[in-house]
Amino acid sequence: MSVAPEAFQPRARHPGEVRHDWSIPEVQSLFALPLMDLLLQAQQVHRQHFVPNQVQVSTLLSIKTGACPEDCTYCPQSVRYDTGLAREELMQVEDVARRAAAARDAGATRFCMGAAWRSPKTKDLRIVVEMVKSVKELGLETCATLGMLTPAQAAELKDAGLDYYNHNIDTSPEFYGEVITTRTFADRLNTLAAVREAGIHVCCGGILGMGEQEGDRAAMLQVLATLPQHPESVPINQLVQVAGTPLHGAAALDPFDFVRAIAVARLTMPKSHVRLSAGREQMSDELQALCFMAGANSIFYGEKLLTTGNPDTAQDQALFARLGIEPEPAAVAAHA
Repeated sequence: MSVAPEAFQPRARHPGEVRHDWSIPEVQSLFALPLMDLLLQAQQVHRQHFVPNQVQVSTLLSIKTGACPEDCTYCPQSVRYDTGLAREELMQVEDVARRAAAARDAGATRFCMGAAWRSPKTKDLRIVVEMVKSVKELGLETCATLGMLTPAQAAELKDAGLDYYNHNIDTSPEFYGEVITTRTFADRLNTLAAVREAGIHVCCGGILGMGEQEGDRAAMLQVLATLPQHPESVPINQLVQVAGTPLHGAAALDPFDFVRAIAVARLTMPKSHVRLSAGREQMSDELQALCFMAGANSIFYGEKLLTTGNPDTAQDQALFARLGIEPEPAAVAAHA
């Protein structure tokens, strides 16, 4: 029996369709679009799945700072680099709850707790569990980034009420070894799998401006877009250069390249919150507006992201007012 040639053609792709079969050439073709065409497509897809002009707001707190044994070349918290950062022990549960309440009162709907560990020890995880419970009681969504997790640790955090776990893949599998040598790309994927298996939402993205090429950005997003389930949150970070780290002095990233990555993340993961994350303090209001146009719909409120600077809340509120943007209601964020 003869078969019509069109039977062998791939099925038509619809903008905004949730897919898990993106190829690297397909993602690269998005990066290659004229910028205005890319922005138009990204904004159209964004409006299919989200309320226009709403941005989810989170606050990030470093609950344990410095002395991390990893060698991530971008990170001032590594014990291997002299960045002048003072080591701080794990915070008290009551202090974290007080900071979470202040974040809630400032308009945040999610409170993220970060600790500079390779992976949490049992005694420390017990304290973090109590932090999660105390933040949850305030009516906030909870998020943590604590390094690598075992399936049992992920299950323990889920039982405590953890909603999200952040564990970035940072860059492409091919470029990864240029940035980090103390844990593998596969280690990161294993933690993501443990978190997903425990029933915790995944927050996972990467960092731009570390010397990677556009192909690496495409490959990083292709990895995320071909996971069995897309991350609910995709933070796109711009490298914040810190004196004393190996990446201090790296060539500055073209702002339009950053905007392109935001737009491609939106197109390949249309239902994910794409977070305009680290590096905002160095961005103009106009650049941030372009990122929102490209499909970014999540930010961190607060003066610090772990140890690096961030625009203060009043500055963000003023920008929101100028752009006609409102914080996403907690009930909407909770069902994302």
